[in-house]
Amino acid sequence: MAWINENFLKLSAGYLFPEIARRVKVFCDTNPELAKKVIRCGIGDVTEPLPEVAVAALREGAEDLAVRDRFQGYGPATGHEFARAAIAQSMFRERGVDIANDEIFLSDGSKPDASHFLELLGSGNVIAVPDPVYPVYVDTNVMAGNTGAMKDGRYEGLVYVNATPDNGFVPEPPSQQVDVAYLCSPNNPTGTAMTRAALTRWVNWALSNDTLILFDAAYEAYIRDSDMPRSIFEIPEAKKCAVEFRSFSKNGGFTGLRCGFTVVPKELTGRARDGKRISFHDLWSRRWSTCSNGVSWPVQKAVAALCTPLGEKQMTVLCDFYLANAAILRNAIAEQGLQVWGGQNAPYVWLKCPAGLTSWDAFDLLLSETQLVTTPGAGFGNCGEGFLRVSAFNSRANVEEAGRRLALLSAAASKR
Repeated sequence: MAWINENFLKLSAGYLFPEIARRVKVFCDTNPELAKKVIRCGIGDVTEPLPEVAVAALREGAEDLAVRDRFQGYGPATGHEFARAAIAQSMFRERGVDIANDEIFLSDGSKPDASHFLELLGSGNVIAVPDPVYPVYVDTNVMAGNTGAMKDGRYEGLVYVNATPDNGFVPEPPSQQVDVAYLCSPNNPTGTAMTRAALTRWVNWALSNDTLILFDAAYEAYIRDSDMPRSIFEIPEAKKCAVEFRSFSKNGGFTGLRCGFTVVPKELTGRARDGKRISFHDLWSRRWSTCSNGVSWPVQKAVAALCTPLGEKQMTVLCDFYLANAAILRNAIAEQGLQVWGGQNAPYVWLKCPAGLTSWDAFDLLLSETQLVTTPGAGFGNCGEGFLRVSAFNSRANVEEAGRRLALLSAAASKR
């Protein structure tokens, strides 16, 4: 008999986005005529075509595999040198951040990396997560056995750091000692980004408390405010306390292609039970050489192309398009007199539901009355209750129509 990992049984009934998909399917099956009008601003999936430089590189990479003299088989598990060097140069060193080529580890995305990194951590760590929070941070810790049961909407054993309107949805470090802390900036779901001063407080706190920061910067390309760092490694000494997860999904449109990377500095260490300090860089290298054969050759060619001046320009155009979408959504919400955050340095808009509506109430109301799909804040944690996330990843025409439908939210709520 095969014994299961019973930690999975502690997970809440369903992951947030499959539950949204289920409700939308029920609505569409029940209302086939209205189903044609559904606009999806829920899941953060891109809609616009890949940058031209990436498409050309993909074709070239595929053609390489069709010619004996250029054929490529297994590559390094951590990524080919040319791709790692292109990333380190374009995304870090050109911006004044000293990251070595071999501190870049390519993967199929930042979401799986955030999960896989737990394999390097022993049992008994005290772990802090923000609330609201991207569900992967919490659920993967549940799966790994780092929590107790859920009680009153939170898992025992985790330290929740509240992000609320009072702190602008940018949490401060916890007052208690923790071993590992997750941060996400620009934040998913709230769309808020940390200032240099706020991120410096977190880094200084982590250095003082020997805490590892798992920093998710999947949306860094959307930051336009110069006072908001695009990498935690812009903060002095952060290489001693942090790893950083990055993705090409939202800046290069790779959600269907799949590629991300994690930055693990060589000076970053953890503690073994005998007190010795152990390099996370060495452990992560060992993990990848054991568990992966790396990212495909055509995809790595496309990544390197995105890191050229032309590729950088095309990614900026793509991100600017989605930021313009976010501005349309943000303005439509603000015109109703509803409180709104995000949408300025991130592709997500976070709004306060009309009085008397829970986040799932507001979700169901928008779906049934206007055929607009959003994301209920309650799915991101206790502090997300009473809020909605609206994604700017869509066509301009759909976003303009979504803005008009959002304008009906307050009116529809008042009729209930």
